Amino acid sequence: MNLDPEQRKKLLLVVALVGVGLLLGDRVVLGPLLKSWNARQAEITELKKRIAKGEQLVARLKPVEARWSDLASNALPKLTSAAEGRVLEALDRWSKAAAVNVTSVKPQWKQLDDEYSTFECHVDATGNLATLTRFLYEVERDKLAVRVEAIELAARDTDAAQLTLGLHVSGLVLNLPERR
Repeated sequence: MNLDPEQRKKLLLVVALVGVGLLLGDRVVLGPLLKSWNARQAEITELKKRIAKGEQLVARLKPVEARWSDLASNALPKLTSAAEGRVLEALDRWSKAAAVNVTSVKPQWKQLDDEYSTFECHVDATGNLATLTRFLYEVERDKLAVRVEAIELAARDTDAAQLTLGLHVSGLVLNLPERR
């Protein structure tokens, strides 16, 4: 393939222009296009994860709403005296069911947030291991929205036949507006 110098110049010019065109195409068109493609793929992957999480939340909606409804219906009343009365009635019911002697009850209100507050009680009770265990069982299985925060157990005699239970419970009072 013998080319005269003029054809050779044209061929080299065409090859150089094609090379520069390919380089520019790579830098200006193909590079940004690939970056955009990879960014979109990452975004699609993230959106698929978020959709899967949303579907899980939607699937759990009914159990969560049922739990919330149960909690809201068993919460203490907003009225202070009514809330105290419900907790004291429950303490009486639990102590009678377990046959323990409640020696002291120290109630205290705590306003933690605008949406809820707690009615806390420190209860001292005496009995043997079986009756105090039954008392704790009664507290835990009751539908009333109370939670055992702390337990202290001490022996009153050397044989540990008589025990003293220090129990700290808190009851939930919701201050939310009524739902329609």
